[in-house]
Amino acid sequence: MKGLILRQKKILAFLMIIFIMPPVQGFAEKKSIKELPPRFQKWLEEEVVYIISPVEREVFLQLQTDRERDLFIEAFWNHRDPTPGTPKNEFREEHYQRVNYANRYFGRGVPKPGWKTDRGQMHILLGEPRDISRVTGEPELHNNETWFYQGLTRLGLPAAFNLVFYQKEGFGEYILYSPTIDGPQALMTSYFGDRANYLEAFRALRKINPSLARTSLSLIPGEEARFGRPSLASDILIQQVNMVPQKQFKDKYAEKFLLYKDVVEVEYTANYIDNDSLVRVIKDSSGIYFVHYVVELLKFSVQLYQDKYSTNIKTNGKVTDLEGNTIYQYEGSIPVELDETQLKNITHKPFALYDMFPLLPGNYRLSILVKNEVSKEFTSLEKDITVPESEALRMSALLLGYRTETVSPESNKPKPFKIGLLQIHCQPKDIFHPQDKLFLGFQVSGLNPILEQSGLLKFDFVKDNEQFLSRTKKVREYQDRMNFNEEFALHEFPPGYYRIKVSLWDQGQEVLSETENFEVTPAAGLPRPWIYSRTLLPPDDPAYAFILGGQFFLKGEIQKARIQLEKAYYQRPNSIRFALNLAHVYFRLEEFKRIKDILLPFSESTIANYDVYFLLGKAHQALGEFNQAISLYDKAVSHFGININLLNSLGECYYRLGEFGEALAAWKKSLEINPNQPEIENRIKAIKE
Repeated sequence: MKGLILRQKKILAFLMIIFIMPPVQGFAEKKSIKELPPRFQKWLEEEVVYIISPVEREVFLQLQTDRERDLFIEAFWNHRDPTPGTPKNEFREEHYQRVNYANRYFGRGVPKPGWKTDRGQMHILLGEPRDISRVTGEPELHNNETWFYQGLTRLGLPAAFNLVFYQKEGFGEYILYSPTIDGPQALMTSYFGDRANYLEAFRALRKINPSLARTSLSLIPGEEARFGRPSLASDILIQQVNMVPQKQFKDKYAEKFLLYKDVVEVEYTANYIDNDSLVRVIKDSSGIYFVHYVVELLKFSVQLYQDKYSTNIKTNGKVTDLEGNTIYQYEGSIPVELDETQLKNITHKPFALYDMFPLLPGNYRLSILVKNEVSKEFTSLEKDITVPESEALRMSALLLGYRTETVSPESNKPKPFKIGLLQIHCQPKDIFHPQDKLFLGFQVSGLNPILEQSGLLKFDFVKDNEQFLSRTKKVREYQDRMNFNEEFALHEFPPGYYRIKVSLWDQGQEVLSETENFEVTPAAGLPRPWIYSRTLLPPDDPAYAFILGGQFFLKGEIQKARIQLEKAYYQRPNSIRFALNLAHVYFRLEEFKRIKDILLPFSESTIANYDVYFLLGKAHQALGEFNQAISLYDKAVSHFGININLLNSLGECYYRLGEFGEALAAWKKSLEINPNQPEIENRIKAIKE
């Protein structure tokens, strides 16, 4: 096995989380620079003005508090730290040294700070040049400097290049020279020729300073200017220099900061890490649709304790409908423990989290938050997903994998990325080596008997928009007519980018198709991940009916919720969670006696919680059993304290019993907690009158 598969010792059950994670906030109204406190204005407009990306700037202007801005600044520098985990941030130190140098040396004799000058900007972006050639005091030339840089190809710049600065008026600021905009004539103090004739100006400058003349037409050594015209590559170079900060660092973290700043704990906020992710919707043999996903962390941290390397990965998943209503939410915890040998085996490999959960048909927005509790880092994925509403003829999205595991036919437990009897090991980027096999999995639903017998599956590979390989196979050749798996040896695939198209044909007509892109790379040693793959319960376990019932309830389909939650409850009547969710359905249906039947056994138990007391109390209250309701509300107060819902319900029960003094006391206390309750104020006024 190329990767290490971690499995927990006991099977993890899906849990419906009653606590709802705070909603992800949308983008806030952007503030103007002048609205920011002075220190943040200075940071944005002076300290990082040349290295902050437009996305980072927009996010910063949408932050609402100084605390958020301080955290963002921390994240900004953390994202650029070449040695994370150490006290020193070399990038930040180098940056401020450059800013200080620019202010100290390039602001002399000019009416602006050094960082605002052209030389200051280039120094801040590129650092100190390898060499500087200065020309001063020559009557025929403006004072000028040529900065020579070398070895910055990692920034997307040429191997060697020059930057020229000159004093346009013979004094003051040195401005950045452009071969096409300024031309050789701009460097001379008394050029009287045709200013549009660059060749004539070049020849004149060559007589004065041959080296400067060569540079005046091209800032890139060795590049010849044609027909005496300046090289456009020089202006492209200047644009590239200004784009260095955006090319050097990804700004995706900034959007994630804005999106999750109200959700993740403060200590995580500044530590977003990148990931690659993949999501597929696959129908289980039980008929339940599952959302399968992999989050591949590009950075994974552990801590050493008693010869063991460990961490704990926490996941929070949330599914909302197109109106933003929560349909399902869950959380999980993944303890990871490795010895030194295992740690060495997985060094330089990404960590891949494989997981899945059941979901009802519909169109949704999926959001998954993954947190490393040791390093206080977080990452996330957001994706729009569709679970098919009907069994109409359709083909699922294609799943490409680099390895498979065969699942025993006797094992009916769902597994992430299992199609038929094969669990496919996949990576989001779909990169393969010629020595690999490409494993392909997909599903086709709604096949009628005619298509099962006469249908044809066609597999087409396209490279550089040209057909590379084509293979066909009859549908009836497959034993499983819903789950389809194929494999293709890649040893004859030259390195490059490919597209695979799978299509279903009937009587010479294409019926439906799906495509997926992948890459074949010559690079040796592809870093296949080490994998945590969730182990799930068999599909007949009541946990699935419990989850699906909860989803029906949140979608407002109460009768369907009832069917599923009753199924779960009657299979596991001792589960307080199952009983409570069913009780919520009965409450919506006003079947209060049923609430008493299923919750009374828990009311005297040590596992009884606030919801048991409150919901059971509401059922007694609705049935006119006010004393019993008060008793239960009192238990809720004694165990969990007061809130306005409890106080208002207590007040109502006392009022119905004619105990107006007790009712007044409860309602007055409620108003102390929340004065904005006009209905309660009217009830109190009516009693007093």
